[in-house]
Formats: sequence, structure tokens, C-alpha cells
Amino acid sequence: MTAILRRYESLRDSGMLGQLIRFGIAGVISTLIYSAVYLPLAWWVFRGNMAVLAVPPGFLVAATAGFFMHSAWSFKGHGQRDNSGRQHAKFLLVQGAGLVLNALFTWIITGPLFHGPAWAPLLPIMTLTPLATFALNRQWVFG
Repeated sequence: MTAILRRYESLRDSGMLGQLIRFGIAGVISTLIYSAVYLPLAWWVFRGNMAVLAVPPGFLVAATAGFFMHSAWSFKGHGQRDNSGRQHAKFLLVQGAGLVLNALFTWIITGPLFHGPAWAPLLPIMTLTPLATFALNRQWVFG
């Protein structure tokens, strides 16, 4: 128990705990935005194993909203802001990695291998992708 308290205090003192909480809230908002674009496309436009084609439009809208939420709020006060375009390019690369993960989850779950429902990829998309993008955003983009 003491080790857990020390870890909590360490995360709090470093500012990482607040960042994780803010990132989580912004992530929930981004996921709702992603779902609002992805699901109608996957259900009515790109049906069945073509649901993976609904990932890029959903991700583009969610990533755009996410950039503004994360730069202005999630990682506010952490690291430096770079107006040269490099930070934006790094963010786009991290989001590109997230897009690839989301497309991979969607293709595996809804594609010819498992034929799962269009909503099922949202489970790993809401859990695994945010962990990967948090680490990359904190260390590389906004670090």
C-alpha cells in the first residue's frame, strides 16, 4: 500500500496524474466524436467487412478536435509549444500511428477473418490506442 501511495504522489508531483486525467477526459470526447462519424458510415455506407473504410473519416475529425483539446488543455504547461510546424507534424505522425492501430483493429474484428459487428472495434480503440498515443504525445509531441 505504501508503494502505491508513493507512486501516486510521484505521479501527482510530476504533473503526470493531472495530464492522464485530462487526457482521459479529452479522449472520451474524441472517442464520442470518432464514434459519431465512424458508426453511421460503418452501419450504412461501408457495411460488413468494408467498415475499415469508415476509420479514416472518423479519425480525421476526432484527431483534429483532439489536437486542440490536448495542446490547449491535456498537456497545458508541459514542455514547450513549437510554432514552426514541427510539433504539428509530430502530432500528425502520432495520430497516423493511432489511425493505423484503429484500422488494424477494425479490419481484424470486422473483416474477413472474424466478421464481427461494426461496434466491436471500439473496445480496443477506446483502450489500447489511447495508451499508445498518450505515451507518444507526452514524450515526443508535447514533451
